[in-house]
Formats: sequence, C-alpha cells, structure tokens
Amino acid sequence: MPVETVWLGETMAKCEVCSNDYDMSFEVHAQGQVHTFDSFECAIHRMAPQCEHCGCRIVGHGVQAGDHWYCCAHCARAEGEHAIVDRAEARV
Repeated sequence: MPVETVWLGETMAKCEVCSNDYDMSFEVHAQGQVHTFDSFECAIHRMAPQCEHCGCRIVGHGVQAGDHWYCCAHCARAEGEHAIVDRAEARV
C-alpha cells in the first residue's frame, strides 16, 4: 500500500521511486502488484525492461529472442541473435 499524506485537503500518494508527494500521482497495476508513481519517468525507471546488451530502458516495442530482450536489432545481433533485423524486404 502506498504511503499517503494530506496537504491542503488533498490526499497525495508518495512515488515509490523518488518519494515525491504529489496530488496527481497514479497507480500502475501489473502482474498482481500495485505501483505508485508521480511521473512516467519514474514508472519507466521502475518497470521498463532493460536491454540485455546496452542496458538502456526499453520504451516501445524492443525485440525479443527467446527469453532475452533488446532495445533494437543492432543490440540483439551484437549478442549473437543474427535472425533479428530492423526491417524485412518489401514484397513485390
């Protein structure tokens, strides 16, 4: 359960990443858990998977090879996943 404070009559939940009290915080319900954040930045920091090659947060589609996640085809290929490409050839 998130920590809440009251300020000027407004109930504010505390962000679980940065601990900011904010009257416009939001909850994300995922995999049976509830997370409270004050910004998308904090939500991404806590919840987005990391590329297994470069370590950046995967915000968007990313690519998956088996149980491994990468931010792009370049990183997947660098880890030996040569079947993953950025785009397919157009059919004529």
